[in-house]
Amino acid sequence: MISQKTIQEIRETAKIEDVVGDYVTLKKRGVNLLGLCPFHNEKTPSFTVSPTKNIYKCFGCGESGGAIGFIMEHEGMTYPQALKHLAAKYNIEIDETKPSQEAIQERQTMDSLYLINEYAQKYFSSQLFDTQDGQSIGLSYFKERGFNEDTIKKFGLGYAPKGFKNFTDSGVKEGYKLELLKKAGVTSQKGFDFFRDRMMFVIHNLTGKVIGFGGRTLSSDKKVPKYINTPESEIYVKNKSLYGIYFAKTAIRRADECILVEGYTDVISLHQSGIENTVASSGTSLTVGQIGMIQRYTPNIKILYDGDPAGIKAAMRGLDMVLEQGMNVKVVLLPEGEDPDSYLKKTGADAFKKYISDNANDFILFKVNLLLEETQDDPVKKAGLITDIVGSISKVREPIKRSLYIKECAVRMGIDEQILISEVNKILYKTLRKKEQQKAAQQATDDAPPPHTAADAPPEEGLSPTGEVAPPKSRELTDEFQEKDIVRLIVEFGDRTLEGETTVAAFVLANIEEVMEEFDDDLCKQIVAEAYELLRHKNPVEPKYFLNHTDPRIPDLAITLTHTPHEYSPNWEDRLNNPMQTQVMPDKNYIRDAKEGVTRFKFKKVCRLCEKNQERMKIAQAEQRTEELLHLMKVHQKLVGLREELGIELGTVGVIR
Repeated sequence: MISQKTIQEIRETAKIEDVVGDYVTLKKRGVNLLGLCPFHNEKTPSFTVSPTKNIYKCFGCGESGGAIGFIMEHEGMTYPQALKHLAAKYNIEIDETKPSQEAIQERQTMDSLYLINEYAQKYFSSQLFDTQDGQSIGLSYFKERGFNEDTIKKFGLGYAPKGFKNFTDSGVKEGYKLELLKKAGVTSQKGFDFFRDRMMFVIHNLTGKVIGFGGRTLSSDKKVPKYINTPESEIYVKNKSLYGIYFAKTAIRRADECILVEGYTDVISLHQSGIENTVASSGTSLTVGQIGMIQRYTPNIKILYDGDPAGIKAAMRGLDMVLEQGMNVKVVLLPEGEDPDSYLKKTGADAFKKYISDNANDFILFKVNLLLEETQDDPVKKAGLITDIVGSISKVREPIKRSLYIKECAVRMGIDEQILISEVNKILYKTLRKKEQQKAAQQATDDAPPPHTAADAPPEEGLSPTGEVAPPKSRELTDEFQEKDIVRLIVEFGDRTLEGETTVAAFVLANIEEVMEEFDDDLCKQIVAEAYELLRHKNPVEPKYFLNHTDPRIPDLAITLTHTPHEYSPNWEDRLNNPMQTQVMPDKNYIRDAKEGVTRFKFKKVCRLCEKNQERMKIAQAEQRTEELLHLMKVHQKLVGLREELGIELGTVGVIR
């Protein structure tokens, strides 16, 4: 484990402009630098780098972070890998705390498996190019598929020779332990080569390391499986791997779309033709792990299916899960008898791109049309169709999109829209109740009372017509702006001195302490609470604490609040000798900013408390609880007085809510 001292040194040494500058051409604009975003395809630069804050922010796609986060996102590295990458760049010696013997053994095993797979890939490649069988069988096959030599080398294609122990004997001779060859899955448990007389496809992880193989036979014997894959190991988990993801990730980001095909050769053909945002699930239905890999780069997925209706219906069964993960799914049905590889060869790259663009159908609407062909006038089958489609629509997260699907599906199926709304609401209500029951059970285990939620109300009260959970009426008006402004003051200026030795963070927190529980936004509330704890333990409330926070939501919000695409041009002073007349520069205006921000925040929260107190007074009066009513009236007088004082301080005439 890398020590905190080393991590801190890397954070303080790594300059965001240097790190990003290795990948993006940056141009000076005021105090910041500007360039084209490497995370999405754009023509007008919106990617801003702030050397003073040591952060980046894209105002186009929303990506943001520091030097470590940039390397993780751009290179697909883990946190430790990104740290080591930056340490090497800045010649920082890594100090690692001594891990447990168990952790050392696990790390050594994984490193050994990577080394064995790397050796295996080189072995299969040399067999392909340097042996007679490899050239006549393997190389001929790949060239017949239309793959040129550069493509073959790029994807690490190879050939596993005939015979029972050729590879295993070679590996042992090179010093690799037999037990580890078995653990890597390239040698069988009985000590024989796992892959024999097969065309070899290499499976990489996100960082480009070889984690497994797929082997294709050319045998016509039906007893011999056409494809076999490396058995699962510590480094290869099939449902968390996508073929081609290492070569496709940058193109997926730029196109803001991932094309999903079924097989290895489809991926290679499309990449060779310049359609590089393509991956394959290697014959399996998409899993949550695989969807998560795609989601890192885009929310949009386009699935290409061979023109076989039976195969399509089988493959579509798992796609509701993709909708559930918040992905936008489109389906392209290729002409009958064609697969992506064959159709690409027939039409050429340009015509192929045009076809998949013109024939991409929304998944749910595609599913409706496909199932309608089956049901025709059969009412029993049509009822099943409704159930199936409603199940898919209920998986869609966004209520507006869900509502549009309901309208369109009702028209296409020729049924009343209200029927679909009712059925979707039932499913959403059941799902919501189930989640709340699980949550309540967990809270009961932790000796906490279960919360009262919309799930306790009947469906018509807890859900909107499109199936979205209706917000409580008392929270229709939120104080989001004021809450985020308080967080901005704490994050950006928390360690600055306000008066004497009082810091901005201490001033803000002392003045809002009595209304801290009134935050609507949970994340803002968390940040304020953590700042309060830092002060309580006499630790500084500094921007770097929030920018380097382990909860990724906090750095993201901190950057969003403190970084803006607009800036004051220094030319007003430097060239035109026309400085700001009525106030100091924004970054030096924190004293007035803090005082006004606190006053605005308190004013909004006191208004909220007035409303709540009035509601309690109405209930107490209706239930004739005289003593409680008198107490609430006194509280109300104090709140109204405070509200008026704050209003005068802000220059507000009257109170409007």
